[in-house]
Amino acid sequence: MNIHKRAFDHPDAVKLNDWVQLEYAERYGDEGDVTPLDATMFDPPHGLYLIAYDASDRPVATGGWRSQERNAEGYSDGDAELKRMYVIPEGRGHGLARRILAALETDARAAGRVRMVLETGDKQPEAIALYLSSGYEPCEKFGHYRTYPNSHCFAKPLRDGTA
Repeated sequence: MNIHKRAFDHPDAVKLNDWVQLEYAERYGDEGDVTPLDATMFDPPHGLYLIAYDASDRPVATGGWRSQERNAEGYSDGDAELKRMYVIPEGRGHGLARRILAALETDARAAGRVRMVLETGDKQPEAIALYLSSGYEPCEKFGHYRTYPNSHCFAKPLRDGTA
């Protein structure tokens, strides 16, 4: 398995984003995640987007982070927001999401971010289990879905002494 930095608008990223949006739509019975995103949000050093490829060079997993600062949506200064974590169904159960998550945390820490935050929904129990087992804890809601009852937000300090 090879993990590569890619732009959020790279063709493989677009394909995986389309697939995760379909999965969101199926799970939640809506149009998917409508959080406003653009490719520049993931440009280093203010973010990073990764894609994992299998031995046949097929894109199988993705994830990114983008910088956030204190604002009306509930973010805090120094936040790195995790976005578009996704593993295709046939790639699940092999630790890909955990590898991408660790790489994103390492990069965000190196970029000076102090806390990794994420939002997920109650119809994604496997995602919640991944984050809890990776040291994330429930936190005050933030972001586009902060007023939705089925939204769950989590945070993990990237530096000692931060929350």
